[in-house]
Amino acid sequence: MPPLHVPAIRTPSGVLLPTDIDPFHRRLHRIAPAGLVDQTSQTSGMRRREAISGKTVGARHLWMGQTHVPGATNSGNHHHGASETAIFVVSGTPAFVFVDLEGDEPVETRIQTGPGDYIFVPPYVPHREENPDPDIEAVVVIARTTQEAIVVNLDGLDWSEVTLD
Repeated sequence: MPPLHVPAIRTPSGVLLPTDIDPFHRRLHRIAPAGLVDQTSQTSGMRRREAISGKTVGARHLWMGQTHVPGATNSGNHHHGASETAIFVVSGTPAFVFVDLEGDEPVETRIQTGPGDYIFVPPYVPHREENPDPDIEAVVVIARTTQEAIVVNLDGLDWSEVTLD
């Protein structure tokens, strides 16, 4: 089979690049802690800070940032729409609360975590974060499969307020 020809341009340094790669997506981007953005969707009891997104680095399919939950605080109930969410616990001992529907009866379930733990939140699952420690802020790193931070705040953890897109 003959090689596939991809239209390309040559950079001033002589590197051959496909023509459909824009200048913003040709390099790595560093976001220092001071560069995190607070202007993102929020839920009561927590503060989200955006690091990687379309706004900050031109990401097309990914959102990544931090969530901070002060000591002795619970977030509001919420879900993240069609986005899958991966969470890495950096500090503190946050708990993640959801309603487990797998048994005979729905059961409110609390997953206790600590530094180094990972949590996976499937699309649309109502949940909240809790920080039971009165003295230590819980900090987690979040990655989502949607480019923006989808946050739908809810009154409760049941699925009655969830609308599938």
